[in-house]
Amino acid sequence: MFYMIHSLDRLHLAEALQKAGEKLDITLKCLVEVNVAGEETKFGIAPEDTINLIRTISERFDRINILGLMTMAPYFAEPEDTRPIFRRLREIYNEIAQLQLPRVEMRYLSMGMTNDYTVAVEEGANIVRIGTAIFG
Repeated sequence: MFYMIHSLDRLHLAEALQKAGEKLDITLKCLVEVNVAGEETKFGIAPEDTINLIRTISERFDRINILGLMTMAPYFAEPEDTRPIFRRLREIYNEIAQLQLPRVEMRYLSMGMTNDYTVAVEEGANIVRIGTAIFG
């Protein structure tokens, strides 16, 4: 009923996904959500903890494939202000890709929404959320 989970951000959730995968005899595709801006109102793992979380998931859970990273930047009136956030996620993405961990393939970089997607694409996004432009 879905292709990929975009919000894996903690070990407890990975444990639950592993159990569900075992029960259903499936492997779940996931993006790890990173709270690059450190906003308290948003979910996501801290940037400095991301590699350790992904390494642990790779080592312990055979029903989870990590296919990339996702972040939600704060809203700024000037889209260019999001660039450091998107750039930092791309840097983490590249670091993880170099590790060549089992069941980890940095294929997707999900970042950017209607207001700032052009900056996100310039920084490497290949998944963007443009709901406001479509639905108002």
